[in-house]
Amino acid sequence: MLNIRKVVVGVSGGVDSAVAALLLKKRGYDIQGVFMQNWDIADEKGYCSSDADYKDAALICAKLDIKLTHVNFVKHYWNEVFCNLIKEYESGYTPNPDILCNRNIKFNYFYKFAVNELGADAIATGHYARTSFGAFLEHYNLEKGVRLLSAADWFKDQTFFLSQVNQEALQRTMFPLGDLMKPQVKKIATENGLEKIARKKESMGICFIGNRKFQDFIREYIDDKPGDFVDVDTVRVMGEHNGVHQWTLGQRARLSSYESAYFVARKDVDKNIIYVAKGTKHPLLYTNIIFTSEPHWIHSQPPDLQNGGVFECDFKFQHTKYWVKCQVCQTSKGLIIKVNKYKRAITPGQYAVLSKDGECLGGARIINTGVSHFSLYYLENNSLANVSHILKKYVSKVSDSEDDLTDNEDMKHRAVNRC
Repeated sequence: MLNIRKVVVGVSGGVDSAVAALLLKKRGYDIQGVFMQNWDIADEKGYCSSDADYKDAALICAKLDIKLTHVNFVKHYWNEVFCNLIKEYESGYTPNPDILCNRNIKFNYFYKFAVNELGADAIATGHYARTSFGAFLEHYNLEKGVRLLSAADWFKDQTFFLSQVNQEALQRTMFPLGDLMKPQVKKIATENGLEKIARKKESMGICFIGNRKFQDFIREYIDDKPGDFVDVDTVRVMGEHNGVHQWTLGQRARLSSYESAYFVARKDVDKNIIYVAKGTKHPLLYTNIIFTSEPHWIHSQPPDLQNGGVFECDFKFQHTKYWVKCQVCQTSKGLIIKVNKYKRAITPGQYAVLSKDGECLGGARIINTGVSHFSLYYLENNSLANVSHILKKYVSKVSDSEDDLTDNEDMKHRAVNRC
C-alpha cells in the first residue's frame, strides 16, 4: 500500500482537470496545481491560447483554494515534440504530437518536476483512463506493475494518447475521471461553482495550430516546394501542390476543374509527387497490412509474441475510430500487423495502438503499409499497366521492409497470410 499525502495535478484550464483536482481535494489529499506551458508563440493575430488557458487555470485553483505553479516546458516541447513533428512532415510522414507530448512532457518532465521539485507522492491528470492500481492508487502493487485500462466513457477514452507512457510515471498517476462520463464531469463542475469552466468550449485538434488552416501554419516552418498531383490510375498530371508535407493520406485534394473528388493515395517525397485516387473508396486507399518500428509495451510483451508467435488483439491508428481485430507478429525490428478489415488511409508516422480485453497494451510508430491484395486485383483486372511502375515501387518497398522486419521466412509467411 502506497502512503499518499501530496498529489500534484496538471491543471490545463479545462473542465476535466478542474474536476480531477476537485475530486482529489474532497478526498482529503494535499493538492497543488501545475500549469504546463508548452507553447508561447502567438498566431498571426497575436493570440496565444496558453495565456487564456493560464487565466482559467488560475481561476480554477483560486476557487478550489489550492496553490498553482506555472511551469515553462516550452524548450522541452520544442526540442522533443515540435522539432520531431517538423522533421516528420518534411519526410512525408504524418506525426501524432499528442502522443509524443504525453510521453515526453506530461509523463516525463511534469512527473519528475512534481516528484523531485514539489515533493509529490503522486500526480493526477484529467485524462479519461483507468489503471489496474485504481483511480486513487488504492490497489497499488509495485510487484505486479501497472496496466493501462480503458475509461468508463468509451467515447472520451484517451488511452490511445497514453499508449507510449512509461511504467514509472504510470505507477504514480491518478486518473480521477476514469469511472465517470463526460456529462457527469460537467455536472460536478457546475454544482461546485465552476459553471464558466463547464461551459468552456473544448479544445480540438493540435493546440498550437489553433483555428488556422494546417497549410498556413506549416508554411511558417517548412518552405513551399511545388510539385504535381498525379492521377494514380492514368498517370495524368491533375494539378500542382505546394509540398508533400502539407498533405496526408486519405485527405481530399480539392482539385479545381474536376467534377469528381480526388484523394491523396501515395506520396513520393523524392520526386515530390502526390498520387491521387478518384473517389473516397478507391481501393488504393485501403490496406490491411502494417509494418511498424519497435513497440512500446506499457506493462510487458504479450506472452503469445514470444518465440515468433502470433498474438490476436485489437488495433486502431486514430483516436476517433473503433477498435478492430488484428493479428500481430513481433520481430527484431518491429511489428507486422494484419488487420481483419481493410482500413482506409493508414498513415505512416501515426501510431498503431493495440488493446485486448479493455487493456491498452502499448503501440508502435507506423513505418509503412502493404499494398492490399484487393488493390492489386483491381489494377490487374482493369488493365492498368501504365501504373505498374508506380506500384512496383511500393510492392518492392513492402517486400524489402518484410525482409528487414522479419527474422525468418516462416514468420513472414504466417504474419502476412494468416486469416
